[in-house]
Amino acid sequence: MTRYFARLLREDAMSTTLPLATLLELAQNKTQEATRRLGQLQSAQIDAAKKMELLLQYNQEYHEMMQAQMQEGVSSSWLRNFQYFIATLEGAIEQQRALMEQADAKLAQGRTDWQQNKRRQNSFNTLADRARRQEAQVLDKREQRDNDERVTRQFQLRAATSQE
Repeated sequence: MTRYFARLLREDAMSTTLPLATLLELAQNKTQEATRRLGQLQSAQIDAAKKMELLLQYNQEYHEMMQAQMQEGVSSSWLRNFQYFIATLEGAIEQQRALMEQADAKLAQGRTDWQQNKRRQNSFNTLADRARRQEAQVLDKREQRDNDERVTRQFQLRAATSQE
């Protein structure tokens, strides 16, 4: 049997007899799902950080505007309305800060989940590789034994033919 056909048989035998194939496929699917989720969590965390940055920028700009207006003189009602607006903006900043903390925590958990899934997939890959190598060794030994038997038969046939 040639090496090419032996390899084809080996790959076919491994794909049908490898009990880890299903587990490996499930682990790959879970890792892919964890990777997708991690990407979503990273995007959410980045969005939360951008919103926070924008709110802080607005807060800074409105404080500067308030300082400028106060130097020119403002009515008490304008000042009250502006202070109410600033308080509302600062409330939004605190809410966004809480959302950022949640996004950071979810991202950390997503990373942990991804790492666990990746480790599990790598473990199954290692076991599958080991099983493939063992199967390859068995098939290589079988091929070698078949070749040795064929050579022995040919030698015996030549010997028998030369004696006649």
